[in-house]
Amino acid sequence: MEKIKVTIAGESYSLNTDDDLDYMENLAADVDAKIKSYLQMSSRISVTQAAVLTVLEYADLYKKSDSTCENLRTQIQAYLEDAARSRTDAELAKREVEKLKKELNTIKGTK
Repeated sequence: MEKIKVTIAGESYSLNTDDDLDYMENLAADVDAKIKSYLQMSSRISVTQAAVLTVLEYADLYKKSDSTCENLRTQIQAYLEDAARSRTDAELAKREVEKLKKELNTIKGTK
């Protein structure tokens, strides 16, 4: 675990993380920029309010992304099931072709 110091909305935070330090710095910079954008929208908004709005925005994004991932998992599962059925159908078709070839050879041999 590594330690990193980041600044968000003018406050310094020391964090312990197993994540890449560049990733954490970029994450903190994104949060800082988002909070600053809310603060610039209105002089009446506090840092706490801007932080809450930022959290709500990220929570919304997370929920929507999670839902999208679940939909993709469901689609992939359906595709895998279709592929398995197609492989089975192809194997049955190959067997039928081999059977018909043998029958044809038998018919040709009797003439």
